[in-house]
Amino acid sequence: MNLLCPILSWLPKYQRDWLRADVIAGVTLAAYLIPAALGDASLAGLPPEAGLYSCLFAGLVFWLFCSSRQTAVTVTSAISLLVGASLSQLADGDVARFAALAAANAILVGVLFFLGWLVSAGEIVNFVSETVLIGFKSGIALFLTVTQLPKFCGFKGAHGDFWERTWHFASHLHETNATSLGIGVCALAALLIGKRYLKHQPIALLVVITGVAIASVADLASHRVEMLGNVPQGLPPVGLPDVNASDLNELLPLAMACFLLGSVETAAIGRMFARKNGYRLDPNQEFLALAGANLAAGLGQGFPVSGGMSQSLVNESGGARTPLSSFVAALIMLLVALFFSGMLRNLPQPVLAAIVLTAVGGLFKLSSLQRLWRFSHMEFGIAIVALLGVLGSGILRGVLIGSVLSLLLLLRRGSRPHTTELGRVQDTDYFADRVRHPENERIAGVFVFRCEGPLLFFNADYVRDRFFELLAQREEQIELAVFFLGTTPVIDMAGTELLMDLHQNLEDRGIAFELAEAHGAVRDTLKRAGYVRDHAEVEANETVADLIKRRRKSAAPMPQSPEGSLVT
Repeated sequence: MNLLCPILSWLPKYQRDWLRADVIAGVTLAAYLIPAALGDASLAGLPPEAGLYSCLFAGLVFWLFCSSRQTAVTVTSAISLLVGASLSQLADGDVARFAALAAANAILVGVLFFLGWLVSAGEIVNFVSETVLIGFKSGIALFLTVTQLPKFCGFKGAHGDFWERTWHFASHLHETNATSLGIGVCALAALLIGKRYLKHQPIALLVVITGVAIASVADLASHRVEMLGNVPQGLPPVGLPDVNASDLNELLPLAMACFLLGSVETAAIGRMFARKNGYRLDPNQEFLALAGANLAAGLGQGFPVSGGMSQSLVNESGGARTPLSSFVAALIMLLVALFFSGMLRNLPQPVLAAIVLTAVGGLFKLSSLQRLWRFSHMEFGIAIVALLGVLGSGILRGVLIGSVLSLLLLLRRGSRPHTTELGRVQDTDYFADRVRHPENERIAGVFVFRCEGPLLFFNADYVRDRFFELLAQREEQIELAVFFLGTTPVIDMAGTELLMDLHQNLEDRGIAFELAEAHGAVRDTLKRAGYVRDHAEVEANETVADLIKRRRKSAAPMPQSPEGSLVT
């Protein structure tokens, strides 16, 4: 996506029948964002309205720049906890300073995202593999479920990881409020029935409205049913927070942590929805969207934001077709903050819990884990580690753990590329894998070697060892060794040094060494490294068969091995 503002691409193509779905999704999203924002602000040690301001100002900007159609920007529990724990010592009990530092941190996070966008650093999130996402989605479904069950049953939940929350829920089941549970079950049943038989209808919104109406008439609060409560009214002064330059230096480690966690979670969410809804996510574009969102949140006296999983699920399940739903949600929060702060006062918490439980129901897919198990036990293990990481260490750390494992697996595969000896396919001039197909014939006195991958610093020694290992299996005298480069797209300095070393080593033993079918970029690298100057010209488009014919027609005979064998 090359546009600075993707809205300029999709808005002119906007279809009229999408508007109803986006508006309904936006209203439903706002109904969930407001209480979630108020709760996460308390986790950050800030007044409740700070969470509302963060979501409001960030939401007014994020939709203009994001490439994901369903991702909702919000304050998250993980970042909120990180901000609260990190700023408490810097603020030293000063409430006003605490709020100013939190806002300054959001601006600093926005600057980091902007710099990341400038250098196209968004591609780093592509290291979050599909395997990790499967484990991530499964873990997030279980984690979000256990966070909502206490609200669903009418008693207070706990903080901590999945296991702590699960234990708390199980040990407090006797505190279940029958009225809360009844409301939650009715709301959940209505949502599931609507999802099954009334697809693309505003069921969640109707459930919210019905819940507010019933609570207002029946006085559910007197039955100890937890309500959303008061929402603060009015907007804060917009501007730079009152901090000094030394504060920014102290805030930088926290901002970098928020940047890393926010980028990984937002990309994971965006990729999940992009795959599900059949469009392409531009991770670098999400960096620009998060830059604007965090700058807006900081100027609006909020704290750092990122994509939120449960909020995005509510948005998507509400029928969102484009980022316009996020803008609608932001406008509703703006109206609520200005004029209608008491509007959601009587929204029952079990109804909100039912909305989230419905949204996460499709995340845990046992069939996907079974398919991974059949495909690769190692890939399955990575998914399970990501799942357990979410359950044991929280959502973002779970993704990071799985991503590190994916990166290690990628490096391991890259450090041990597939290598093989090639043989000629019968009655052709085509050379193919002889290890898998022993019927491919060897050419007398010729050894042909192929590396199926780039030649880089971290695999050069392995390729060298495999070359001599396969060469040593030839019992006859070898006169010519050919390194097939047709499956080597990239080569670095260590790779060129490997080829130079092979050339010199074999030449000293009386064996000619040639390169075949090297790509243009590889030939250019070899020229810059001095291979052509010091050893031999690398012919363009010369096949193994052509190379062997050229050598045999050459006036100069092939060098003979003085010892008749190789010492490797």
